[in-house]
Amino acid sequence: MTSLSSKIEAILYLKAQPLPIAKIAEYAGCERAEAEAGLLELMADYAHRDGALEVVETPNGYCLQLREAFHDLIQRLIPVDLGVGALRTLAAIALKGSISQTKLVELRGSGAYQHVQELVGLGFVKKRRQADGRSYWLQVTEKFYQYFQVEQLPQPTATCRDADRSFH
Repeated sequence: MTSLSSKIEAILYLKAQPLPIAKIAEYAGCERAEAEAGLLELMADYAHRDGALEVVETPNGYCLQLREAFHDLIQRLIPVDLGVGALRTLAAIALKGSISQTKLVELRGSGAYQHVQELVGLGFVKKRRQADGRSYWLQVTEKFYQYFQVEQLPQPTATCRDADRSFH
């Protein structure tokens, strides 16, 4: 591996986020074409390794990331940092079984919109547009049950069960 590809590897590691090729070239102090060649060399090197990391292109640029086969370790080794508000919102969704986002906001306040976005991003909640298209149905995911080591929750009311059936 050349010193440029090693430098690009260090840049991707230190920035810990996807970078467009123009930014990689800027940080490496080289021309775009050189950065592209160094990046290709780095990607080829990682492709031939039998390691836990890989260099991939995302919609936002290139990044150094953990291979998919090791994603289960993230769940076990890095605790999720949820604020009290997000945890309460998650609890409300879990206890209701399936709840409309509108109803959740009535229960938890407008901060619930941000909590839902965070919880969906972390994979604890899934949302699906309601048939009338004005709100979303919210429901906890399998990741919720695994992460919090819960096998089942109290049975929701009949209304929530009906909504849950239409969720699938």
